[in-house]
Amino acid sequence: MPKYFPYNTVNYGGQYVPETLMPALYELEEAYERFKRDEKLQTELQHLLHEYAGRPTPLYHARNLSEKLGCKIYLKREDLLHGGAHKTNNVLGQALLARFMGKTRLIAETGAGMHGAATAMMGAFFNIKTVVYMGVEDIARQKLNVLKMKLYGAIVHPVEIRAGVGSLKDAINEALRDWVTNVRDTYYLFGTVAGPHPYPTMVRDFQRVIGQEIKEQIFAHENRLPKAVIACVGGGSNAIGAFYEFLDDDVELLGAEAGGQGIHSGKHGAAITAGRDAILHGSLSKALTDDDGQIHEAYSISAGLDYPGVGPEHAYLAETGRATYYPVTDAQAIDAFKLLSKTEGIIPALESAHAIALAIEYAKQCEADDILIINVSGRGDKDLEQVEELI
Repeated sequence: MPKYFPYNTVNYGGQYVPETLMPALYELEEAYERFKRDEKLQTELQHLLHEYAGRPTPLYHARNLSEKLGCKIYLKREDLLHGGAHKTNNVLGQALLARFMGKTRLIAETGAGMHGAATAMMGAFFNIKTVVYMGVEDIARQKLNVLKMKLYGAIVHPVEIRAGVGSLKDAINEALRDWVTNVRDTYYLFGTVAGPHPYPTMVRDFQRVIGQEIKEQIFAHENRLPKAVIACVGGGSNAIGAFYEFLDDDVELLGAEAGGQGIHSGKHGAAITAGRDAILHGSLSKALTDDDGQIHEAYSISAGLDYPGVGPEHAYLAETGRATYYPVTDAQAIDAFKLLSKTEGIIPALESAHAIALAIEYAKQCEADDILIINVSGRGDKDLEQVEELI
């Protein structure tokens, strides 16, 4: 499989947006190509990732969890990155790109609040006005991140239920409306590997550092590749970041989708497992739809996985069989959340708990010397209030 995924020349991806946005996308694509070749900017990005964000993040051998599951478990500790999640990798890169393009205003969507908080953080760092769109349902269950955004100086714009159910999908819709209106001075800092080209490519490139570090670190630890790399998948940025460096290797790539209350319950977010080809937020990928092609609302206990679509590269990897995706229920995620907390003293984000739950199941077919790497995409502070009565 080619390492470069040409979104604008294969079935998945593309640019399905209003004509008024096409000049902005052309401008963005051209600027990104120049940005990648600018040695000074790339040096600044690497410096900030190291000195400000705290890269590289550790690859931790979770011995207690390994003993419990019967194989070697390593955790990629993106939860230790400044900001508390992998979102900082992408936001740092795109904020530098926005400054390079001369944009004076940032907008972003957010679900669990991690991308919104990271964008607000970069708005403060670069002194750029920032507006974050967030569904009212997610605002209610992610109060800590809302407070962070406001402390960083961002405006948090609630997306009312009239626009949907007040979750991530609706926040993206509102952010796109803003961008159409204010395209000259505004940079839309998209948070995942979805959306119209070139966003899936850009976000993947900024998240590749995860897999690059994993490969180097696992050779330092074990002098060999793992049996599998496991990550949660909503839009899919942390997963594609972890998977991408292993596409040409004999390593299984496993994505944990939001199974919600069960894949047959109608309340889930498993766009690959149970979705169809559909256009959502500017690209062709897999999404939850009805028989008429209308987008279904997604559900997950995790706000960051509460999205009815998925990035087009994941749809491609699933179709070609290079990666495999499994639904993980809310109950399984909660059990995994508690297990990692009690065995390793590490509280994962509910999103990451889905990946841990999938590893628990996958480990049942593993030998003692098999290596599984779980991308712990974020920390669980933001979710404690939500799961308090379940602990």
